[in-house]
Amino acid sequence: MDPVSRRNAFKVGGALGALGTLAAVTPARAEPWTWSPQGSVAGDGAGADPLTMWDPEADPVVAGLLDRGEAPRVNELLRTWTRNGQALPAGLPDELRDFMEYARRLPQWADQGKLRAAVDFNKKRGLYLGVLYGLASGMMSTVIPKEARSVYYSKGGHDLKDRISKTAKLGYDIGTHNAYGPDGEMVVTCVKTRLVHAAVRHLLPQSPHWVYVAEEQIPISQNDIMVTWHSLPTTVMKHLTAWRVPIPAHESDGFLHSWQVAAHMLGVRDEYIPATWPEADSQAAQVLDPILAATPEGAKLADRLLRLGNQLDLAILTKPVLGAFTRFLLGDPIADGLSIPREPVWDPLLRLSWGPFIAVREGLLPVVPLAPDAYWLFDEFLRQAALIYLAELRLPISIELPTMNRDMNQPPR
Repeated sequence: MDPVSRRNAFKVGGALGALGTLAAVTPARAEPWTWSPQGSVAGDGAGADPLTMWDPEADPVVAGLLDRGEAPRVNELLRTWTRNGQALPAGLPDELRDFMEYARRLPQWADQGKLRAAVDFNKKRGLYLGVLYGLASGMMSTVIPKEARSVYYSKGGHDLKDRISKTAKLGYDIGTHNAYGPDGEMVVTCVKTRLVHAAVRHLLPQSPHWVYVAEEQIPISQNDIMVTWHSLPTTVMKHLTAWRVPIPAHESDGFLHSWQVAAHMLGVRDEYIPATWPEADSQAAQVLDPILAATPEGAKLADRLLRLGNQLDLAILTKPVLGAFTRFLLGDPIADGLSIPREPVWDPLLRLSWGPFIAVREGLLPVVPLAPDAYWLFDEFLRQAALIYLAELRLPISIELPTMNRDMNQPPR
């Protein structure tokens, strides 16, 4: 069968699979899905609830690999595929090769001018992004119940540092000057992540531990991916706006566009990808904000994340300091839900001094209104937080298909 015919088969088979799944699964939502596809990059769509949609193109391909025991060999071959413009390695199963050739194509609406503007945004805001991706977004993942449970009971819950490093790779790759270019790595990272998501969808329902606590029968729906998406660019932009960081409109648009392309490359339907920041805020208000809540699994993951600074010997990023920043960025209800203690020194220091510190950094205040020690602490925190987020990127990172769920009898790493 030629590649075009195979791609059509993916779509037809996926549609039938989705219909069959919908008959068996009727996930509940606090409120009906009302976000209009007219606000998406597609500008139109069926308006189906993304909670009822998964990835009908990738899921059967990866399920077949796992059931046939081909995943270890595929992982070995794909370790050599690291650049967007690189040919796929020889020896991949035909069905997987055809899917990946299809999945690696940028959407027709990708705008190279906007992607170049995103490079300027990332260059100027790199230190802020390290803090926000690592703490605001990273810690937020522990209070997204479905995500926390999926991570905790999957293989990623066993070796959290390894899982974090692979998540950090996506944030790092999207911020590079050549993210989507032939010599960049963002396309590779997205396609491999899409395959991993498909593997988790196949494996996690086989975990009795996950099944016992899960709200759904299949993890990582299109809705779940967009929830995580909003924990990244939407959350970052909300904080930068609240901090009054001056951002030219074209750079703001470019940053959004780079993440719009990422969502498409991760397998999200275009009708679910917001076209503008107001539309992103509107969708986040429906899918992200109302569902944030602590769970036993999320609290355990959060505690391990807060100890990561100690593991990497970064003096300022102690658990109390990281906890205070989590409370500052995500608010008291989330911090209290995660049992993060209040810090008598850092909590008030952040509330009173962070705004003036940002203003000084951005050249908005002519005189430093902070004590030199406080200014140094904040600046050093920014630097070290960026380092902790990217620490594992010093070594080659290989995003690979899991072949099993977490062994709950083994202590986590």
